[in-house]
Amino acid sequence: MTTAEFVFDRWAASHQQRIEHVLSRVLPEDTALPPRLHAAMRYAVLGGGKRVRALLSYAAAELAGTPVLTADPSAAAVELIHAFSLVHDDMPCMDDDDLRRGKPSCHKQYDDATALLVGDALQSLAFECLAESQAPQALKQIQVLARATGSRGMCGGQSLDLQSTGQQLSLTALEQMHQHKTGALIEAATLLGAYAANQTPLPLINTLTTYSRHMGLAFQVVDDILDATADSQTLGKTAGKDARQAKSTYVSLLGLEAARTLVNQLHEHTRALLAPYGQAADPLRGIAHFICERSF
Repeated sequence: MTTAEFVFDRWAASHQQRIEHVLSRVLPEDTALPPRLHAAMRYAVLGGGKRVRALLSYAAAELAGTPVLTADPSAAAVELIHAFSLVHDDMPCMDDDDLRRGKPSCHKQYDDATALLVGDALQSLAFECLAESQAPQALKQIQVLARATGSRGMCGGQSLDLQSTGQQLSLTALEQMHQHKTGALIEAATLLGAYAANQTPLPLINTLTTYSRHMGLAFQVVDDILDATADSQTLGKTAGKDARQAKSTYVSLLGLEAARTLVNQLHEHTRALLAPYGQAADPLRGIAHFICERSF
């Protein structure tokens, strides 16, 4: 392990621990009425996940010169939206998966109706976090997250995914789908951190937008590679589902080696993009390395 990797690992571990505490504080206690819903919300959010989106928010905020305390609402909001998407994505009417983050999916642990309400409640809570932050650019943050979540973002991507199951997509159509389903929320996570600052220079927004689009694509390509090569225990979710459902993936369209080459190219583009920012961009570099090299 290099010195830079060691420093990033410490930074990441610290911020992962931090967001876990923030989320635990933001989520209603499971003793509050209605206790079953609140227990299911905590089950779906806490104690699992890579927290990549929260780390992106913290890293972008750091690059913009924002104190970590000010970035907490942004990091929490994007993790709540991500958790909502996973709960709904696992339901029988969507991707129908019984395993998430190494434990039973929310609808398996509770029931379908509770899982549906959990997703709805987590989405509302995310925007409550941003609205109550009183950050100077809170309205812009709400707009960014709403767009990334709705029909022009994650929900639209999920719709395209459901419609395309069993069909052979072109590479362009596949990329468009994942720009919505996966990339939109990764981009929003990064921009939420940037907009946590009092003012955010446009050149920085442009850099972070390009960075997050590269990383959104890389994240999905690596997901496709892992689905084809890893086992369920390693992934914490059901492996091999894409092939069984005859879904178009970067592996099925490009082949395994070409998919890996694409990830490496995106990583190199990201390194070049961040070069002018020096050590201040080290957390973003570390996240890019993790996304492109991860094994789960």
